[in-house]
Amino acid sequence: MLDLAILGFLAERPLSGHELRRRLSELTGYSRPVSDGSLYPAIKRLAAAGLLERRPDPAAGPARYILSVTDAGRTDLLQRLRAPADHEISDFTRFFTVLAFLSLLPDVAEQHAVLRRRLEFLEEPASFFYDGDRPLRAEDMADPYRRGMLLTARAISSAERAWLHQVLDGDEPVAARAGTDPSTLGRPVR
Repeated sequence: MLDLAILGFLAERPLSGHELRRRLSELTGYSRPVSDGSLYPAIKRLAAAGLLERRPDPAAGPARYILSVTDAGRTDLLQRLRAPADHEISDFTRFFTVLAFLSLLPDVAEQHAVLRRRLEFLEEPASFFYDGDRPLRAEDMADPYRRGMLLTARAISSAERAWLHQVLDGDEPVAARAGTDPSTLGRPVR
C-alpha cells in the first residue's frame, strides 16, 4: 500500500521526500506511521523500476530532491486502482488507501467497479468470532469487550455500506478529481 500511496500523492503533484512523508503520515494516521526506513527504500525501488524520478530541488540545494511520477508510474498507479488485490478490498485501512486515490481513475465505471467489490465484501456475513462455521453476532457475546468490538464493527460497516449504495445508486456525484486531467497526473502545471 505504501507504493500505491507514494504514486498517488506524486500523481497529484511533485513533492519533496519530506512533504511526501508528511502526507503519507496524515493518510495512515497514528495506526501505521511511515518511517524513513520504509519510505526511502520504497522511493528507491520505485525509481529503479522507472515509476518515479528524483531531481535536485533548485530552491533547496543539491542535497534535496523533488520526486515526480513518470508516465510508467501513472500507468502503474491507474492499474493498481482499477484492480486492487482482494486483501486491498477486504482490509479497512488498505481499502481506504485505495479510496483516497480512486478519483484519479478517469472512468467512473471503473471507480464504481472497485466500490462494488468492496460492497460485495461488506455484505457477506462475517464476524471476528465464530461458533464452527456460524459467525457470532454481538447479541451472542457474553464478553462485553467482544460485544463492543462487534457492535462497533457493525456500525462502521453499516455506515460504509450506506455510503457505497448512495454513490453507486447515483445519489452522490463521483467524477475524476476536480481540475485533474488524468493524462497529466503528476506533471507540473505551467
